[in-house]
Amino acid sequence: MKIKDITIIGMLSTILVGAQVVLASLPNIELVSLLIIVYTLVFKKRAIYIITVFIILEGFLYGISTWWFNYLYIWFLLYFITLAFSKERSPLIWATISGIYGLSFGALCAIPYLFIGAASSSSLVGGLHMAFAYWISGIPYDIPHGIGNFCAAFILVNPLRNLLGHLTKTELQSI
Repeated sequence: MKIKDITIIGMLSTILVGAQVVLASLPNIELVSLLIIVYTLVFKKRAIYIITVFIILEGFLYGISTWWFNYLYIWFLLYFITLAFSKERSPLIWATISGIYGLSFGALCAIPYLFIGAASSSSLVGGLHMAFAYWISGIPYDIPHGIGNFCAAFILVNPLRNLLGHLTKTELQSI
């Protein structure tokens, strides 16, 4: 990996953290999903490094807890979904993907509670109850998350993709 790649990874990871911190006071309104989509579209495999650094920085900032373990699979899932649709250019498709992702965020975060509940009650049913309760209690936050993701992606996915792609090509051509 070149120094330029390491620099880009560091800068874009920092932008992810900064975007998350700036919007932290708004419940589940975030730009991380949009930026991970754009980074994946532009940088393909290198986006894995950006996501990994972001997750590690989040752990350093906020501490390691159950939510952090969710980040170990949630953001990589979005990466793989984005790769599957990477040929798509329609902002409506990206807005729909991002919106559905935001709506399903709470369900995805409930997965560890399935195992925690099963372990604490010694029954899979206890785990299902705990995961379901966690998911249902978060639906009021998942709705603005989905709406915010949809709106942000619809407006910004192609302009950011084009800008970042242009800046990257310009940087490569100047070397």
